[in-house]
Amino acid sequence: MMKLYLIVFLCAMIFLGCESKKEEKESTTKFLVTSPLKKDTTITRQYVCQIHSIQHIEIKALESGYLQKIYVDEGQKVKEGQPMFQIMPVSYKAEYQKAQAEVNFAEIEYKNTKLLADSNIVSKNELSMAKAKLDKAKAQADLARTHLNFTEIKAPFSGIMDRFHVRKGSLIEEGDLLTILSDNSTMWVYFNVPEAEYLDYKPISKDTSIKVNLEMANHKIFDYPGKIETIEADFNNETGNIAFRAAFPNPNGLLRHGETGNILMTVPIKNALIIPQKATYEVLDKKYVFVVDQNNILKSRKINILNEMPDLYVVDGITEKDKILLEGLRIVKEGDKINYKYLAPEKVIPNLNLHSE
Repeated sequence: MMKLYLIVFLCAMIFLGCESKKEEKESTTKFLVTSPLKKDTTITRQYVCQIHSIQHIEIKALESGYLQKIYVDEGQKVKEGQPMFQIMPVSYKAEYQKAQAEVNFAEIEYKNTKLLADSNIVSKNELSMAKAKLDKAKAQADLARTHLNFTEIKAPFSGIMDRFHVRKGSLIEEGDLLTILSDNSTMWVYFNVPEAEYLDYKPISKDTSIKVNLEMANHKIFDYPGKIETIEADFNNETGNIAFRAAFPNPNGLLRHGETGNILMTVPIKNALIIPQKATYEVLDKKYVFVVDQNNILKSRKINILNEMPDLYVVDGITEKDKILLEGLRIVKEGDKINYKYLAPEKVIPNLNLHSE
């Protein structure tokens, strides 16, 4: 019986010794703790965008006939008024010459009638009819000259040629597509903004010089910033988005019609609560932090991510006075009592280089 008590006593001592060592280990482990930083800041939001030339039009034939000459080449820069295509003008020249001859005849007839009318040999009505006949001949000549001019197609503005849809010698009809001309001196970039974010932008949208940057498809930032010029009138009821348009100068011609990219818009946020991403953990797609209470006990607290920055979150659900666990989130659980070392957020945030664990 005495041996049994001795064994129980020894076991109890061993257990107490282990607990004492565990408590001693826990008491010597200090966790890093910090607080949210409250300050005015900016965030950069990203939107997929479509890039369009400021002018991008189809060049079509204005008259029927054989394509006699092509003065330009695909991809070539052309200036406003520069000849591009020539449709065989022979028949149109003949029509114009015929119309001009009728003008000459009607003009002679009018002059003769006027002499007779001045001598009271013919009535003023006959003079009026001769004048009307002359005006009609001039109008027909002007129309014939217009048709003749349409056989030479000139650039309506300076731009870059697209590929040809016809070749020299082709028989073309009025309205056939010849090529496309793009003015890439300025690019219009369209992107869609969700309703909630639009409401954030609206107070600053009165400033027509809101600057944005363009991230191109190769993930490089375009050299020239743009500015938001217009916002569409209506929301898309299916997507809940509204379209913005930004204009970008394109002096080197790097951007072309049809490209894609991302608009980067910097937005100011007042009194933002900022915490390190590494101070958060996730459960079922929801973000949490460990808050240390006045008794050094860990309490799990759900937070909402309002915006994301490199290594940082802008959140709500906590206050700037709360103390949150910064490291060791994977080795503790809710209800644990800890010893900690407090680091001010002004010292923690500038030195972050890791994402949340």
